[in-house]
Amino acid sequence: MTTQHSMASFLKGAALLTLAGFFVKLLSAVYRVPFQNLVGDEGFYIYQQVYPFVAIFGIWTSYGFAVAVSKLLAEHPNREHAGILRTAFWLIAGISVLTFVTLYTGAGFFADRMGDPELSGLLRVGAFAVVFMAPLAIMKGRLQADGKMAPVASAQVTEQAVRVAVILIGSYAAVSSGLSLYAAGQVAIAAAGAGAFAAVILLIRSYKKQGPLAAGTTLKGTARKLLVTSLGISMSSLLLVLFQLVDSFTVYRLLAEQLGDMQAMVQKGVYDRAQPLVQFGILLATSLTLSLVPLIARTNRQKAGRPPELYASLAFRVSLLFAVAAAAGLTLVMPYVNEALFKTRDGSFALIIFNWQIVSMSLVLVLTAILYGYGKVRVPALLLVLGLMLKLVGNLLLVPTYGITGAALAGNMGLAFIAIALIWYFKKVWPLRFAPLRFYGWLTVAIGAMSIAVLGFEAFIVPLVSGWPDRLVAVFVTLTAVPLGGSVFLLAAAKSRLITEKEWYIIPFGRRLAAMQIAINLRKKRS
Repeated sequence: MTTQHSMASFLKGAALLTLAGFFVKLLSAVYRVPFQNLVGDEGFYIYQQVYPFVAIFGIWTSYGFAVAVSKLLAEHPNREHAGILRTAFWLIAGISVLTFVTLYTGAGFFADRMGDPELSGLLRVGAFAVVFMAPLAIMKGRLQADGKMAPVASAQVTEQAVRVAVILIGSYAAVSSGLSLYAAGQVAIAAAGAGAFAAVILLIRSYKKQGPLAAGTTLKGTARKLLVTSLGISMSSLLLVLFQLVDSFTVYRLLAEQLGDMQAMVQKGVYDRAQPLVQFGILLATSLTLSLVPLIARTNRQKAGRPPELYASLAFRVSLLFAVAAAAGLTLVMPYVNEALFKTRDGSFALIIFNWQIVSMSLVLVLTAILYGYGKVRVPALLLVLGLMLKLVGNLLLVPTYGITGAALAGNMGLAFIAIALIWYFKKVWPLRFAPLRFYGWLTVAIGAMSIAVLGFEAFIVPLVSGWPDRLVAVFVTLTAVPLGGSVFLLAAAKSRLITEKEWYIIPFGRRLAAMQIAINLRKKRS
């Protein structure tokens, strides 16, 4: 009974954090659309150039370090907790100070290397975003270790909600007041610090309720363990941001040599439109599957119950299912989605190329998470670095000739290399068959059915609304073709039972999909 209760609590906590993570990632993808509409492609370029600098540190500390602290606390007795938290605090505080000094004093250097000296002001503002990361990581880590998931989930949502509110309201105020787009960008970058501050204030009360810890000795090697663990946990989440950082240092500078400064800014802003689209696609593909990763590690330690192979195979199949559907769906409606969200169809072909990163990135996130659960960190980390280098070389070779399409191709090559190499390494570590050939066959059929439905609908409906304003047509087609394509895909997937009803029930929030699939197949049998 105790074991069942423990598993139920574990699943409840995992589901809560999954839901909070879903909402946070959704906000992260969605806010960029109104922001781009406020500041245009040039303003979007300005923000996206500096965003990776702040995001890398934020993901590493508030996510990676928080989980690392939680893991170490769970692995050691209570008498050692004070020493672990003390070491963690001073380690993160030291890294925060180093990051602040590097960003603030090196702002001019980094801005020059990116080819736009005006970005130095945004980098200096971004330096202040690191101030609250140490207490935030410590409080999240201890609360998670004590099983207090609700305040952690609330803090995550609050942090992102405050950040998004400051970005949109602040940018609107800056633009309305006639300030420069660089000033609007500074407000948007400062929002990261505002969100972190709000999360710290929210967590203080819950943290104090945990009570003081007894004085304990500092464990040898704690700092090294925290560094290695935090990087291992966050490396896959950092990957997309690191790819953006490579773009920050190469794409605009290379475009400016060909097109001039102003046109290069606009083109880089158009290229950056892909970020929210890819983030949304990855969100659909990974939010459910990543919730299975703790179950894989947990069941691997238990002799009874479902085998961990079931969860690993299911995570791979669900991730691939939704990732391919999202990438193919966006390909079919990209010109309309581009115009509906961002006012014009500029760069639609490059965005189509870019959006297929959804598939590789989704698989990378899931596979690295599973491998980390088995303690396999070094090889995946090396593969991620090699993929990042391939992206850099690809940008240098392809952007001068093919512009933003070349940058998208370089990203695809880097991520595809990582995904393929991870699958190869995974099978060496764990000889697991991810999916039968039947799965890939029916997945292709489902994508084909969706393509026929969407393209046929577009061919029929667009001539009927051709007299409408262009953007209204784009909005209408997007709001009708996307649900149609998604419905046809889910119907085909449900009829072919690519994921069985029992498997849907394993996934948090998968009950509705299981119920839908049961209903569809019951009707099929009756007919």
